[in-house]
This record gives sequence, C-alpha cells and structure tokens, in this order.
Amino acid sequence: MAGSAVRARGLRKAYGARVAVDGIDLDVRRGECFGFLGPNGAGKTTAMRMLACLSPRDSGELTVLGMDPERDPRDLKARLGVVPQEVNLDLELTVLENMLVYARYFGIPGEHARERADRLLRFVDLDARAGDTVVKLSGGMQRRLQIARALINEPDLILLDEPTTGLDPQARRLVWERLRDLRARGTSVVITTHYMDEAERLCDRLVVLDHGEVVREGTPAALVRDEVGAEVLELRCERSRAAELAAAVSPRHVVAGDVVLAFGDSADALRARADASGIEWALIAERRATLEDLFIMLTGHSLREGTPGEE
Repeated sequence: MAGSAVRARGLRKAYGARVAVDGIDLDVRRGECFGFLGPNGAGKTTAMRMLACLSPRDSGELTVLGMDPERDPRDLKARLGVVPQEVNLDLELTVLENMLVYARYFGIPGEHARERADRLLRFVDLDARAGDTVVKLSGGMQRRLQIARALINEPDLILLDEPTTGLDPQARRLVWERLRDLRARGTSVVITTHYMDEAERLCDRLVVLDHGEVVREGTPAALVRDEVGAEVLELRCERSRAAELAAAVSPRHVVAGDVVLAFGDSADALRARADASGIEWALIAERRATLEDLFIMLTGHSLREGTPGEE
C-alpha cells in the first residue's frame, strides 16, 4: 500500500525540564509493521501518545493517516485502534460486553457490532470465553481481548504499546501470530517494545530510541548486519586488560568490567585475534549477533535497562 501512515518531522515533547522526545523524524509506511525499540525511559510511550491523539506535541510536524492529531482528533480516532500498556478493560463485564460497549463509542449499530465482536473474538481465540467476566481471564487472554477490542472499528492503523510485557512465552507467541495476521491483511501496525526478539520477528522496519532521540533506523536484519556483524564472542579476562583485549579483537566491541563483547562477521576470525593478543582470556559464549547487541554497542546499556516512569 502506497503512502505514509505516519509522518513526523522534528517531533518534540518535554515534561518540565525533562525532554522525552527530542526532535525525531519518522516515516511509517501504510501496511507495514513499524517498531519503536528502546529501554524504559527512551521516549517510546510518549511518541505513541502523540500518534494516538492523547498528548499534544510541543513542536514539530505530525500527520497520522494524513491528518493532524491536534486538528482532527475525532476523525483520526475513528480510524485508529489503540492498545495501551495498562489493562483498561471493564473487569466486571463479560468478554462480549466489553466488545459491544466499546463498539458504541464508534456508533456501530447493534447487529453489526455483534457480528464484528463474534468475528474478532474468534480471531483472538476467545470466542469460547465470550460469556466470562474479564477477571476470570489470564493476563495473556486479557491482552488478546484488548487487541480484539481495538479492532472493533476496523482501523487503518493500530498502535500497541508494549503488547507482550508480562506474558508467558506461549501467550507472547499467540499475540505475535495475530499481529502478523493483521499485517498480512494490510493493517498498518506500530508497536513499542524493549524485547529485541519481538522486534526482530514482527517489524518490517524500526527505530532505535535512546534518551528521546533516534539513534538508528532500518530493517532489523540490515541494522544488525551493518552495525554489528554476523557473530559475537563474549570473553572474560583480567579487568585491567579488558580494553586492550577488546581493541585487539575487533574495532566493534563493548567492555563491561572484565567482560568483552567483540562483534564481527566471523567468530573464528575473532577468536584467532584474541589468541594472537597474548592476553589470557576465557570464552563465555559464541553466538549470532542480535538487535540487543546493536543497542548495547550504540548506547552502552541493555535494552531492558533505563529510567522507569513517564516515557
């Protein structure tokens, strides 16, 4: 699908003296899954709130589905599906009642609302629980219900903030399957995540955010290939010689205490340079490079680290 689902230039948002989003540029294509990747406090949730008409920007340009969220919030919300981090379901209503009540906000007639609700509950494998109250559902089921409810208005763009945080592996995979299905049907999907495996599996393209800034943008595979390489050696040596060992093994590396992460295209070549360094070392792991390695190399900390609180 041609065109942009989201276009931002110089998008900025601050909370007092703290800048949450610092002049970022974005282009989300229609029909793709686009990700904001970064640790807590990177600015992901703040960016999503501006896209969802929930927080005004301080400066910059922003269009979502061709509309300005501040000038056209009512028309834009009618075409958006939003799944926030927190569970915001009506816990004492049934699964089906949650769907039907939400449909009223969009003026969907009762007969059409029931047909859509039944179809969407089948889509997220909750049709057998339609008569249960939400409090009886597991965390993964509640998350799937939130996704189904966000689709009741047949949105052109769905925004999901940390869609699988706190879910067990089986529930995460089921959510991933449903998001892939949406993408295949042509729905534009924007997610925030601090799980590198989630970003690698779901996103066509992504931006890596840190301290409110875009530090890299591209496809997951290209970012890892171009910035990190194919393979990683994790080595341990005497702390006082770790920096020396890292420099000898690869120009792309991270040193953390007595641990060296050396990045390159060949683990054998990295190992040979470590042997030739004359420094005694021990192998911790030899593995494929990932998006988390990219983030550590760019920022010096893990994707799961960061400052909690408002993003």
